[in-house]
Amino acid sequence: MNRSLGTVLWQLSVGLYLIANGVLGIDKGGDFAIIYRTVFGRGEATTFLAIITGIIALIAGIALILELFQLRLSFLYLFIFIVFIVWAIYIVVECIYWFNSGAFTKDLWHVLQMLAVHLMVLGSLLTASRKLNP
Repeated sequence: MNRSLGTVLWQLSVGLYLIANGVLGIDKGGDFAIIYRTVFGRGEATTFLAIITGIIALIAGIALILELFQLRLSFLYLFIFIVFIVWAIYIVVECIYWFNSGAFTKDLWHVLQMLAVHLMVLGSLLTASRKLNP
């Protein structure tokens, strides 16, 4: 398949972003745990949810990187779709956190920056799912 440099960079960047978030999520939950604990409270369930989110992100990132090397994984389309849904839910949870913490009034530019990053990832996942549709 002939790919443009932009497509390769897009897929590589999303893959690396998901891998980094996955590793941080597995390591005591990372940012996932902070948001989940703030919204849902402390407990094993929130830590478990953060670690599961991290594992999903890690596997999706690895799959996207492997696909760059033409290693097609049969589950990739379905998995990207699952990550899309999980990421959309994560954005909603993070928005709840921002509203509850008053971040929209205290640190509006940081909130907008993070929201933009999350929406870029969400858009990239949607594009990836369409691109990889069997």
